[in-house]
Amino acid sequence: MKLVEFLAPNRVLPRLAATTKPDVLLELARGLVEGDPDFPVGSVERIYETLLERERLSSTGIADGVAIPHGKHSGLHGLKAVLGIHADGLDFAAIDGLPSRIFFVLVAPENSAGLHLKALARISRLFKEATLRDRVLAAPDAATIYKVIADEDARV
Repeated sequence: MKLVEFLAPNRVLPRLAATTKPDVLLELARGLVEGDPDFPVGSVERIYETLLERERLSSTGIADGVAIPHGKHSGLHGLKAVLGIHADGLDFAAIDGLPSRIFFVLVAPENSAGLHLKALARISRLFKEATLRDRVLAAPDAATIYKVIADEDARV
């Protein structure tokens, strides 16, 4: 499984503006849904609530400045993702206590447990590499961020 199978170039947000955990989740939900005809009306709010509920269970801040908020959404026919970068980082209650700067939101169809878990594992594995994180954070725009990820995705 490759990240480019569910992350599109137009779903890379290089400059998140939110200043709180709930606001960044809303900004990412909008970035995921807007302009994508696969999502039914009302999806932004439903995905936002799904992400908030997941965070209430336990933080998706995995460490090293990376968070992977995720959930399921009825009506989807495949995985969808959005990647956002926050220059200053936000407190996302990560296990290492560091602010999260790279946010990779993954939304899966309701009946896709295996696929969902494989995708989460792939994201975690790639973003465990400090060189990839550094290159993503140093990239000047969405197109460059996507290319960095796509190149690493093809390599590993």
